Amino acid sequence: MLLAIDVGNTNSVIALYEGADAVAVWRTSTSSTRTADEYAVWLSQLMAMADFKLSDVSDCVISNVVPQSMFHFRNLSRRYFGKEPYVVGAGNIPGVEVRIPKPSEAGADRLVNAVGAFTAHGGPLIVVDSGTATNFDIIGADGGFEGGVIAPGINLSMQALHEAAAQLPRVAIERPEKVIGGDTVGAMQSGVFWGYVGLIDGLIARIKSEYPEPIKVVATGGIAALFEGATSAVDIFDPDLTIRGLHEVYRRLKAAGTKA
Repeated sequence: MLLAIDVGNTNSVIALYEGADAVAVWRTSTSSTRTADEYAVWLSQLMAMADFKLSDVSDCVISNVVPQSMFHFRNLSRRYFGKEPYVVGAGNIPGVEVRIPKPSEAGADRLVNAVGAFTAHGGPLIVVDSGTATNFDIIGADGGFEGGVIAPGINLSMQALHEAAAQLPRVAIERPEKVIGGDTVGAMQSGVFWGYVGLIDGLIARIKSEYPEPIKVVATGGIAALFEGATSAVDIFDPDLTIRGLHEVYRRLKAAGTKA
């Protein structure tokens, strides 16, 4: 079985694959100080609840945007699975040409999204990934990565608003019934939520005006579902795109005979 690990800035998603099917998916907060042994204890308990065990894992693939945690995840794979993990990088994904001046600057998460989106939906595409940051990535008609836009994520903006203004409370992010807020909490929720809808709509419109051909828009990420029904700029909401993309990257690496 394959263990696919997607390490994000805020959360990490870990999926167990049997063939092409994800038989279990777990989410945990990302920590650069959590050791391989701690991950193994946490993972073994979750796997046991799903009637699996660590020894069922025969391969491991990792996409990671937090370099400080890489040592621990490598050790997890080496120590508990007896395998050197496959690690996603800008230059090692078969079938993905990175068409930016410095290919090494394309984050592993953005490349995995490119693979997952193109495999499921074809191209060209704009992939909107809502997480710690909100990424707008451009995928060509042939699956190549063509660059994009990086904006602060909605949770980050709400946190900054609370921390920078003494009288503004920390509030939950949700879709308000009205744009005009009747109190401080309502005004903050409206500003952040509808402000992000405006960000999504506006950037997609500008990208489309620059791109030389019609382009579809796919949204993914931990909070993408929050905007479903609030924007007409997104054609497809696909919350599992990233982890499926990581499985496809692994399949391509294995097929190409790439060593872990």
